[in-house]
Amino acid sequence: MAATGFRGPRQIWNAFKWSMKGLRAGWEHEASFRLEVCIAIVLVPLGLWVGNGALEKIALILPPILVLSAELLNSAVEAVVDKVSPEFHELAGRAKDMGSAAVFLLLMLTALSWGLILWPRLG
Repeated sequence: MAATGFRGPRQIWNAFKWSMKGLRAGWEHEASFRLEVCIAIVLVPLGLWVGNGALEKIALILPPILVLSAELLNSAVEAVVDKVSPEFHELAGRAKDMGSAAVFLLLMLTALSWGLILWPRLG
């Protein structure tokens, strides 16, 4: 039987190890990722505590996790761009700027989600 498409325990374990390696690299090499992890460590449990019902809880905890994901992808794009094109190039700069913009938009989503859910409770 061919192993094509089959994800057995070994492949799943390897994928997990590579993911942990990526998280560790993000932590070790990216100050923005470290800061956003610290923010998520506060916001995720707080969102689970203050959210009323499952949908509010998801609306509070999902955006910070998406920020972390986008930051890792942005860092990956930057690493590849720096490897392939160490000298300045307009397209390289554009790729980096667009990755940064994606993180920024998710940070705004986080602020908006928290604001829309908590603002009525404060008034």
